Amino acid sequence: MKPINAIRMGGADVLPLIEGGKGVSATNGRSSGAWAAAGGVGTVSAVNADSYDADGCVIPQTYLGRTRRERHEELVAYGIAGGVAQIKIAHEMNAGRGRIHANILWEMGGAERIIRGILETIPGMVHGVTCGAGMPYGLAAVAREHGVFMYPIVSSARAFNALWRRAYSKAAEWLGGVVYEDPWLAGGHNGLSNSEDPLAPEDPFPRVLALRKLMNSFGLDTVPIIMAGGVWWLEEWADWIDNPDLGPIAFQFGTRPLLTQESPIPDEWKQRLLTLKPGDVSLQAFSPTGFYSSAVRTAFLRELEARSARQVEYAGAEDGAKTATYGVGPRKRPVWVTPEDRARIAGWEAAGFTEALRTPDETLIFETPEAARQIVQDQVDCMGCLSHCRFSNWTQMEPDFTTGKKADPRSFCIQKTLQDIAHGGGTDKNLMFAGHNAFRFAQDPFYSNGFIPTAGQLVERILTGR
Repeated sequence: MKPINAIRMGGADVLPLIEGGKGVSATNGRSSGAWAAAGGVGTVSAVNADSYDADGCVIPQTYLGRTRRERHEELVAYGIAGGVAQIKIAHEMNAGRGRIHANILWEMGGAERIIRGILETIPGMVHGVTCGAGMPYGLAAVAREHGVFMYPIVSSARAFNALWRRAYSKAAEWLGGVVYEDPWLAGGHNGLSNSEDPLAPEDPFPRVLALRKLMNSFGLDTVPIIMAGGVWWLEEWADWIDNPDLGPIAFQFGTRPLLTQESPIPDEWKQRLLTLKPGDVSLQAFSPTGFYSSAVRTAFLRELEARSARQVEYAGAEDGAKTATYGVGPRKRPVWVTPEDRARIAGWEAAGFTEALRTPDETLIFETPEAARQIVQDQVDCMGCLSHCRFSNWTQMEPDFTTGKKADPRSFCIQKTLQDIAHGGGTDKNLMFAGHNAFRFAQDPFYSNGFIPTAGQLVERILTGR
């Protein structure tokens, strides 16, 4: 195994081991501060992060506003307060010596306002901003104006080419690194393009090599590429380390830091990770962001799959093969479906799925009355946690703050489920993000007998190569 040496990144020498920022309260100040204290780069998630009251108790993110716009303003305030609180903790954990990044999603509601609010409140404490889930062109202005390094997350050379030409070339001195997040291996939201097949994974090496060649053509030879997704033992990546064709390389670990003593996720979540088997993590398209995402196939995901399976096309008038009528809603407004689909509907209704909900694609899905009421209530309660949400039809763009489409009941409120699982709501009834190598917790002897390391012990283990 080749030695793992420090690299120059973001104006400092650090171990090329990056903690991946993980959504709502799954990576916080304590876990990130411990990772940074071990010599790597800690990444605080600034996505709906927890803040605390005077007694040190988590402040529940409850929303009192009567309108979505009012609740959205509450969300932004929570986001700034939580990000500030967690970054301060990270600094205390590593005595201000380690490198701390903040992670945001460009598609999260109020993303730019939140990261600017954090940087303005605690100047100098954030060394870099990692940002993906969208095309974060505005990150360049944030980095330049606040003097922090930017770390865009991309899944292809083409995506970085667009970012560079439109915005990043104007702030080149603040490009600390480029995160290549493999869309078939990484957990959470993934950057699959329309031309890529979610069922046909591609080897990451040629994709990263193409990214490096493009970066070199822009004079970015010394800017590290951070490989994210599928990294477990570094000996499996030995041909990447000190490879002159790839240039400086660092590795991002998202799933593995979940299973540390400093990790804030509930114990039930940690224990579930230790039991996963190959194939338990799936790449699916239910996210209200419109992106594919990778998560454990819990009962929550299986229900979403079943919901979409209970789906038929309809028309507003008799049309071709659609000759059978069906009454939708309390007033039983007639729509037309095929006789075959009318028979399927009768079977679903006999099984208790009696409520028909319209989708933006001129289809109906069928749910139980209880589930249908909960779907509608979650849509009504929207607080604008995304910049653009297909589940609730919210968008943060004026003048009407809607997508212009019907709300889509085939999706879900992502803020609700991620807050719930992070704060002890149970793994099976919630969205449980994980990378596709999470099954290796159960196979890796490092975790035998249920051993859960500290972040420092995990970094030491990674540096051995195995």
